[in-house]
Amino acid sequence: MPEQVTLLLVDADWILTMDSERRVIKHGAVAINGDKIVAVGPTAEIVHQYQAPAVRSLKGRLVMPGLIDGHIHSSFQLSRGLADEVGSQKFLFQRMYPYEGYLTPEQSYWSTALCALEELRHGVTCMIDPGNYSPDETVQALSASGIRAVIAKSAMDIAKSSFGSLPATFIETTEEALQHSEAVVKKFHQSENGRIRVSLSFRGVNNASDDLISRMQQMAHHYQIGFQAHACFAKETRDSSVGGTGYTEVERLHRLGVLGPNLLLIHMGWATPGELLLLRDHDVKIVAAPSSSFHNGYGNVAMGKIPELLAMGVSVGLGSDHASSGVVDLVQEMRMVAGGYKEVRMDAAIMSPETVVEMATLHGARCAWWEDEIGSLVPGKKADLAIFDTRRPEWQPLYNPVANLVYSATGSSVDMVLVNGRIVVDQGRVLTLNADDIYDNVERVMPKILEQTGLAGLAKSRWPISG
Repeated sequence: MPEQVTLLLVDADWILTMDSERRVIKHGAVAINGDKIVAVGPTAEIVHQYQAPAVRSLKGRLVMPGLIDGHIHSSFQLSRGLADEVGSQKFLFQRMYPYEGYLTPEQSYWSTALCALEELRHGVTCMIDPGNYSPDETVQALSASGIRAVIAKSAMDIAKSSFGSLPATFIETTEEALQHSEAVVKKFHQSENGRIRVSLSFRGVNNASDDLISRMQQMAHHYQIGFQAHACFAKETRDSSVGGTGYTEVERLHRLGVLGPNLLLIHMGWATPGELLLLRDHDVKIVAAPSSSFHNGYGNVAMGKIPELLAMGVSVGLGSDHASSGVVDLVQEMRMVAGGYKEVRMDAAIMSPETVVEMATLHGARCAWWEDEIGSLVPGKKADLAIFDTRRPEWQPLYNPVANLVYSATGSSVDMVLVNGRIVVDQGRVLTLNADDIYDNVERVMPKILEQTGLAGLAKSRWPISG
């Protein structure tokens, strides 16, 4: 007698399991019961062993674990087009920090809703947000969307460094930053039946005191959660750290004793050889964000050591960073990180498509401190799946699905997405969010954002616009 489950996905042309053997199954099926994967295998075997009230045929489809965006500023989603053609300092201190500093809670909500809409539409089932100043609205939007997420309350207690000065709305004392961060942990960690988790975030190393960083690590250990920070993302941040403390960013964190497996560092393009060894020795997690470096010229690929970090056994995920660099599509991030390193190293084999798919799934799960439940299609893990329509010109001919996924596809070819066994995207349409309502409200709040920030003149095309 076949075992009863809640959902059968059958007849998939390809399944990328990302299991320990990296099996690729042709004509495969996935049995799901509730929020868990029960079995993955050839369709003939699965339908013989299981039956379900809901059965979906996935002919012409590729099935894989849901993508994990290891670094995305949901509050930056309404900043697309406001920070073009600027370097690291201007980007942060003249564009993005003023923008975020004026953002109202309502605007933060619509920014996060738009971010979740784009992430889900492009096959992301889990995202890591480094934090903002409206955590309640962030969680409200993410909860409604159905996406899995690690969120944070942004914390910085040094208002001015040689790298730049923070907006007045960001400025907190060390005690305030810690109290506000802890309040978010207590309120939201493991909410939505565990789908929303909280990390701590000292947002920028150079704008965080030794006391804040050390006590945040202690708080992270107390609550058994992760903590994260941007680090080594530009030459200027490295020089600022050395000039202000006498140490590079990772060296400073090492001297503070906070390096460890529950620390996530984002970008890391300007890490020194000695810092690479510290990252490896302490099992620090890393997220690369190629599109933001390409957009603003940070040099994270030209100077970065992602291939070396991977070879050293460091967990390196992928992040789309923010909409102000244009792309919130982890499939395109895979192509960019692979192609970027091939180009700057002049080595076509340095980053294989298999490697970057691992970054977007298995490594991403480790960066989210969630590898026991997501990142691969294995019985017992959460049923988080991204399903691509391969009956599209960019997918054909289909000799090698991994190569096509990385080198020719985009997230726009996603057909179906499941989170916790629930279908949240079907036939390319996000079911959990009202896209038209989001677009209407984004259009409504845009003029106010330009007025508040004073960036209206910078958001215009260089070409004349009539009408």
